[in-house]
Amino acid sequence: MKALLLAAGRGERMGALTHNCPKPLLSIGKERLIERHLRRLKAAGVDEIVVNLHYLGSQIKEQLGDGRSYGVRIVYSEETSLLDTGGGARQALSLLGDAAPFLMISSDVVTDFDFRALTQLTPDLAHLVLVKNPLHHPTGDFALNPMQAVLRGSELTYSGIGVIAPALILAPTKAGFAMREVLFPAAEKGLLTGCIHDGYWSDVGTPDRLQSTQADFEAGLCR
Repeated sequence: MKALLLAAGRGERMGALTHNCPKPLLSIGKERLIERHLRRLKAAGVDEIVVNLHYLGSQIKEQLGDGRSYGVRIVYSEETSLLDTGGGARQALSLLGDAAPFLMISSDVVTDFDFRALTQLTPDLAHLVLVKNPLHHPTGDFALNPMQAVLRGSELTYSGIGVIAPALILAPTKAGFAMREVLFPAAEKGLLTGCIHDGYWSDVGTPDRLQSTQADFEAGLCR
């Protein structure tokens, strides 16, 4: 299975921290956010990785190179205009392939989720990793029934980690669109599957959450 690391966004809520540095290159401990995912993907046996780029993408490309120093192979999907999460994933199909599902991960999440749990899955549309609602998103996105079907609801939040089938993102006609625009309608029809991650997870979307995640790391809560 190939993986797509979403790394194109501006990270506007990070303020001055991302004026001259793309958010995926911010660090927890001595390791950059995107480097954590490369390490954990390699450990899971996923060594073919696509990274989508837009805002300050040249810095990410310069830092990661072809991935050889991380033990993986990296190719880049460069967006001339920001396509959002769904549009960016669809453009990346030219590198991922349009037949097999791929693992998609938001570069700005920090987690101890074991990606090996996903590498053999072949969902019809998508299999989502869900987490308990964080403080910054108390209303949630989804619910999960006993048959592992993901439904629209308020109990759980999408973690930014999932296995995506190309069929999910091929239908929209506009170039740029968010993943929620295809995930929500599919969940309303009961067409998605998922699982709950009870371990460590943090969405590093603001300076405060970056600081909190750094404190968790120093306390040994996320390795």
